[in-house]
Amino acid sequence: MSRLPDGARVQVKSRLVETHTRVPMYIQGKTGVIERCCGPYRNPETLAYGKDGLPKEFLYRVRFFQSELWEDYKGNSSDTADVEIYHHWLSLESEC
Repeated sequence: MSRLPDGARVQVKSRLVETHTRVPMYIQGKTGVIERCCGPYRNPETLAYGKDGLPKEFLYRVRFFQSELWEDYKGNSSDTADVEIYHHWLSLESEC
């Protein structure tokens, strides 16, 4: 797994998961920009089920414009929300 670059446009994968997930539904399918890589960590989605969470994968802080997250958002058009998302949930926008 290669690290995604800061500033890359990414789309959050949209999937129906019946198990533990760390990705809120309101973010799934949305496009944002990688603000930074937080580092490699064990996967909490498998840790929640008593597994070792390995291999480690990169965790990213992804920035979204709130007006693109919330249809009726009335705030400033430059308002953003940052969400930390693991690598396996992201696709480069060019790959979508």
